[in-house]
Amino acid sequence: MATPTQSVRSEITTSANRLVVKIGTGVLSDERGQLDTARIEHLAGQICDLRAEGYGMAVVTSGAIGAGLAALGIERRPKATAKLQAAAAIGQSELMAMYDRCFQAKGFHSAQMLLTRQDFEDFRRYLNMRRTVAALHKFNAIPVINENDTVSVDEITFGDNDTLSALVASLFEADLLILLSTVDGLYDSDGPTRRVIEVVDRVTTDVEALAFGATSRGGVGGMESKLRAVKTVTEFGETVIMANGKQDNVLRRIVNGENLGTLFLPAARRVAGRKRWLMFGGKTKGKLWIDDGAVEAISKRGKSLLPSGVTKAEGAFASGDVVAIMSPTGELVAKGVTGFGHEEAAKICGLQSKQVAVVVGRKNCDEIVHRDNMVVFHKGQPA
Repeated sequence: MATPTQSVRSEITTSANRLVVKIGTGVLSDERGQLDTARIEHLAGQICDLRAEGYGMAVVTSGAIGAGLAALGIERRPKATAKLQAAAAIGQSELMAMYDRCFQAKGFHSAQMLLTRQDFEDFRRYLNMRRTVAALHKFNAIPVINENDTVSVDEITFGDNDTLSALVASLFEADLLILLSTVDGLYDSDGPTRRVIEVVDRVTTDVEALAFGATSRGGVGGMESKLRAVKTVTEFGETVIMANGKQDNVLRRIVNGENLGTLFLPAARRVAGRKRWLMFGGKTKGKLWIDDGAVEAISKRGKSLLPSGVTKAEGAFASGDVVAIMSPTGELVAKGVTGFGHEEAAKICGLQSKQVAVVVGRKNCDEIVHRDNMVVFHKGQPA
């Protein structure tokens, strides 16, 4: 953990141009668990004002299930998935109507995007989402993003919008992710004298151990899921601020550099483009096990993965799929897009490049994974 001066914090926050704001269920709800209209109007107004000043803005919002339960008069969150999905279907329209009314009052359109994890796993869909977001900004619209809870069974059971906000920040190539919840930031303890940690330079296991407390009423995530999201975003080289969304003018104060919440500093190297998707979006379809020489060539010399360094192909994958590249001891070395399907890969393991063309019957196939289509990790983390 670090304590940079206020000027450093101000420099980081005021230089941000693209912002993703994640608003938790607790922030959007009143003491009865129903949508807090005044709070939504207050936050929406700040979002529109920042957009009018030239900031790129995207909103990841929770609250659909809570809004639906309130509309149905259900006080306790059901356990049955079908009931949660029904509540989300009812509440999402109510939630979007509020955002739309607030945005239109400021001269902007609200643009609903309902996403699932699968949307991020396919690179073509990932690119299409990026193009859609870019087009929305040209049309004076602000994306309002939520999980598609009505169809995403796993997302309701295990997911959270903290994870979604990290993926959206990657998609949007945001400079700053602002996580708004009902806590003031990351606390240094769980006791009565606890204090907010002002700055965290890296999410280590010691930091992860500070995930105290439970979720807010109607919420899914907690501090643990927030720290996972923070780790994702900071590892691809962007900044995160976690703050209390119930504070007045919280967004304006954050971008002005005020010392609110916990500031999580980015990694030194910024990852962009396809490699960012490979790190956290692309779902691996198989594994390529490699020898120590290939580990060194990839990790230390930035080389492509050649068939000669592959010892085993595992799983059912096709050419163009994402595969995990594993060391002899089972450590994740890299992820990349393979140029061979699993059947061809199994045949060429250990072969020299001149032998590969004979076996597979085609030329220009020296690399099994080209370095331009690969992201390298160090001890399980992006290098």
